[in-house]
Amino acid sequence: MTGEIAPPSFAGDLFLALAAEGRLVVDAAWADDMITTLEQTRSILRQRLRAVRGWQSPSGRGVCELTQGVVDALFIDQLAPGRLEESITELAKYAEALRLARCVPHPGEQ
Repeated sequence: MTGEIAPPSFAGDLFLALAAEGRLVVDAAWADDMITTLEQTRSILRQRLRAVRGWQSPSGRGVCELTQGVVDALFIDQLAPGRLEESITELAKYAEALRLARCVPHPGEQ
């Protein structure tokens, strides 16, 4: 494995643990914005994963149009097999951690 670079690790479990322990606390409005962004990103990744799976299926190549998005998804899957699925799972953990960590200010606080 000389010269190979390990893919970056995800920290979803860490963020979930910190939020569950109350050690991760974030502004509710910021958390809501980030959760929305994470969910949008997960949606895009699911679309890419469907494209990869469609293209890889025996009947999929005739059905799946080879768009730039499909080419990008196939390239990503070639570079880092399995990372799309892992990313979808981990981003869900980040969103859940933010839900747990949301801090709504009390009246009079800023």
